Amino acid sequence: QVQLVESGGGLVQAGGSLRLSCAASGRAFSTYVMGWFRQAPGKEREFVAGISRSSEYKHYGESLRGRLIISRDNTRKMVYLQMNRLEPEDAAVYYCAADQRIGVQRGSSEYDYWGQGNQVSISS
Repeated sequence: QVQLVESGGGLVQAGGSLRLSCAASGRAFSTYVMGWFRQAPGKEREFVAGISRSSEYKHYGESLRGRLIISRDNTRKMVYLQMNRLEPEDAAVYYCAADQRIGVQRGSSEYDYWGQGNQVSISS
């Protein structure tokens, strides 16, 4: 099993940047595909980004494409999400998730473990 804790959320001005972090505990972090999702009030949980075990593959959701960088550090058991040029529509709770399968999946139901979520708010 793996436990996930997100941090780095908060309030940022539109056009600004934010870096989310996800700390993992437990064994074999490097064997998990990691993903970021977000969920705004009244909306479904949305795929934001995913990264393969050794960082060779990175996939991004359409909403934030071109404004994101996902990365991971297997030695430190960390995964990061750098978000740039944030817009009011990006406000949501952002979740870190881990998947035991090999490929990067976009469906939230594919992921086995979840963090508690971290609020990102955007001021216009």
